[in-house]
Amino acid sequence: MSQPDWVLWQQLYENPERVVAQRLLIVQRVIREFLASRAGEEVSVVSVCAGQGRDILGVLADHPDRSSVRGCLVELNPTNTAEAVRRAQKAGLDRIDVVTGDASITDTYAGIVPADLVLVCGVFGNIRNDDIRTTIEFLPQFCARNATVIWTRHRAVPDLTPTIRHWFEGVGFVELAFEWTGAEAPRPGKFPPQSVGAHRWPREAVPLELGKRLFSFFR
Repeated sequence: MSQPDWVLWQQLYENPERVVAQRLLIVQRVIREFLASRAGEEVSVVSVCAGQGRDILGVLADHPDRSSVRGCLVELNPTNTAEAVRRAQKAGLDRIDVVTGDASITDTYAGIVPADLVLVCGVFGNIRNDDIRTTIEFLPQFCARNATVIWTRHRAVPDLTPTIRHWFEGVGFVELAFEWTGAEAPRPGKFPPQSVGAHRWPREAVPLELGKRLFSFFR
């Protein structure tokens, strides 16, 4: 199966009628809610497969607590990372680093985790079910105490999101939110809604295990 053009994919966010654009608005709202809960605090963020960083950079561009946020966006595609750098610089976000690297390998995160906010958006719809579970089981290694993980996944039939939520809870995460685009539940033959979940890690950070591959994109 041929790989999608992940640069052209980013253009889908420009069309408000696309479900991914609607999903982006939900993700940004949940990020704002997280930042509101940490108002006045220094917070760190890590974004896995960040693309052009439209979610977090779009929020921080005009956020009153932007100077309190530091973070790292990890993305393999150099064209997307160049655009993320441009967006961060344009917004004056000099505490946000952009790394062109393999987000699926734990070594990439040495020195940048644990974080207070972990974004795993646009990942779970492009990797196999076993890799989703593996990634969720490793996420405590990315999380500081009381960190929030925001994740996304389509709800195509058969809908895996109930299982994903169960996997998060089985590891020890506490669900904060779960919603999806549109009013309809997923139905066969219909373009699937896009879901956004948020989970909190209530425990202490877990040491990062190096040398592990968490997932591979299957398309």
